[in-house]
Amino acid sequence: MYEEFYGLSAPPFSITPDPRYLFFSRRHREAYEHMLFGIRERKGFIQITGEVGAGKSTLCRALLAELGDSCATALILNPVMSSLQLLRAILHELGLDDRGNDRLKLLQHLNEFLLARVHEGRDVVLIIDEAQDLTPAVLEEIRLLSNLETDDRKLLQIVLLGQPELRDTLDRAALRQLRQRITVRYHLKPIDRQETAAYIQHRLAIAGANGRPTFSRPAIRAIHLYSHGVPRLINAVCDKALLVGYIEDRDHLKVRHVWRAVRDLAGRSA
Repeated sequence: MYEEFYGLSAPPFSITPDPRYLFFSRRHREAYEHMLFGIRERKGFIQITGEVGAGKSTLCRALLAELGDSCATALILNPVMSSLQLLRAILHELGLDDRGNDRLKLLQHLNEFLLARVHEGRDVVLIIDEAQDLTPAVLEEIRLLSNLETDDRKLLQIVLLGQPELRDTLDRAALRQLRQRITVRYHLKPIDRQETAAYIQHRLAIAGANGRPTFSRPAIRAIHLYSHGVPRLINAVCDKALLVGYIEDRDHLKVRHVWRAVRDLAGRSA
């Protein structure tokens, strides 16, 4: 609605994980480099955690774009499933035949595929988003998948992306074998106030902003105070603030516009 008013080519603060809008704060850059390092050095397991809305899914999309055709990838977005269902989902993502319920045959099918990729010089990467929802039984199945290897390398690189609860789950004694195999870990923290200002400018620029709209310094402070530096919450309040500015015919958004946006998000009238 407000895009035409501000001369924007697209909504700058959509909450969808579009890698074009990825802002590499120091912490996001470190998380991204941890994932690339773990995959390229064939560490086997990589664990990335962060609060809800921290930007993990967007980093995942950027990682997939970076890997391109150099790797075969399987992305699992909804891991609420049984061990057998997960195995079949992985095969499906890799373009393999996932029919049948014979676990040994499905594993053999996957192992043959992984060995073929080794001969081609290509890695295979399994990325599981929302991994905090994995049950201990499915996590154990994932550990067993990591046993697929040759004498000198892991055949499958596994990236677990999840909320902090994933760390609590992996701390269970029953999962100590899996925990010991995770050699690359990173916890993605929220961005600071200075980065919040840069984040907002970055997204506006990607969306085609040319000097408008702008946010005052007190408005930026209010956005950071409300969001605590969580990108998804920054997007939500900025999107609503731009709508408020459009309604009031304002290019320069002040702190009152931000707090009105916050009240609207909370379902309270101005």
